[in-house]
Amino acid sequence: MDDQIIENIGCLLLPNAGPLKGEAMKELPVRHQAALAVKGEQVVWTGSTEEAQTRKAHQRFNAEGKVVSPGLVDPHTHLVFGGSREEELALKQAGTAYLDILKRGGGILSTVRATRQADEQFLFEKARSFAGRMAAYGVTTLEAKSGYGLDEETELKQLSVIDRLNNEGLLDIAATFLGPHAIPPEFKGREDVFLDQMIDLLPVMKEKTSAAFTDIFCETGVFTTEQAARFMEASQRHGFQVKIHADEIDPLGGTELAVQYGAVSADHLVAASAEGIQQLAASDTMAVLLPGTTFYLGKDTYADARRMIQAGAAVALATDFNPGSCVTHNLQMIMALAALKMKMTPEEIWNAVTVNASHAIGMEKTAGRITVGGQADLVLWDIPNYKYLPYHYGVNHARAVWKRGRLIWERREADVFPIS
Repeated sequence: MDDQIIENIGCLLLPNAGPLKGEAMKELPVRHQAALAVKGEQVVWTGSTEEAQTRKAHQRFNAEGKVVSPGLVDPHTHLVFGGSREEELALKQAGTAYLDILKRGGGILSTVRATRQADEQFLFEKARSFAGRMAAYGVTTLEAKSGYGLDEETELKQLSVIDRLNNEGLLDIAATFLGPHAIPPEFKGREDVFLDQMIDLLPVMKEKTSAAFTDIFCETGVFTTEQAARFMEASQRHGFQVKIHADEIDPLGGTELAVQYGAVSADHLVAASAEGIQQLAASDTMAVLLPGTTFYLGKDTYADARRMIQAGAAVALATDFNPGSCVTHNLQMIMALAALKMKMTPEEIWNAVTVNASHAIGMEKTAGRITVGGQADLVLWDIPNYKYLPYHYGVNHARAVWKRGRLIWERREADVFPIS
């Protein structure tokens, strides 16, 4: 007997195995009038609603003709931090550039001070609240970075919080060590000395945390491509897979560097060069695009998703949730921005937040798809078809969310209204 059957699914999204590159991102298999069965943590059967009537289950869930998808995957977040930075909004409104805010001791450095001062339990409870909100928007798997410590004690504290959250099991979380996220004021003019310290921490992070990835902020005023290359090379020697914040503001060549070092992902890419995009398309590196950051910073130029996909690259989408440059838990809003600002199609968008996003964080075996024998991470959406979600933006369309077969969030019946 099955534990649960979800039946009367109007549209069941069944992304292909990935990573999906270029034209393959336009393919999104769907099954209409569908049903699926869950036993324990796994999907054990998919078929039609009519066929589901012959199966026995402890519980039946009526999808009422709506959409069911894999749980969403958010492959770039800064989940664990102290403090907040609402006072910087006025500076942004006045036209102050982010790098100028950073020079004044704001930006990342402001959050570093608050995170260093916060104790681990406070950070844990705060991050757990954020993760719960993400789950309510349909996210069942995500990546979380350190990077607000810039010293051994605080970086370990952040990664310990991520490990504790992962062990709780509400969501699956991939951990990333982002030690070189900014340059502390005490190392101004001694950037290479600081980078050496972060490199020296690599064996400590490998031994004491579950971090599988490292990341570095390669940008004007932070770390050069030469410094990023040195960190990535050292990371790989210590058994980490590498990621990079690349070409967010200036075209420094971070995209090409990501390809050169076989990075699992290159993130941001707003200023990626035409040559960088071509190299990306010929590589296995995932382009993780963060339109919410461009939107929040009030910029007009977004990452060129259309050129990347046309070139044959694999593209994923993420929130970049953080306290300074993209303060949102809502991956659904990012899906809308991808449609409105980057001209991605609904099919490309769904693939970018499911199967491709899972590959961007090494979780493709457990997340991003619905397969028999696969993990039962599922979302029931209160929408009439899958194209509706990026069209109707700024609201939460999730009706129910399952993680490993367990219902972890459900909208109250009083909050559900029919869509005409």
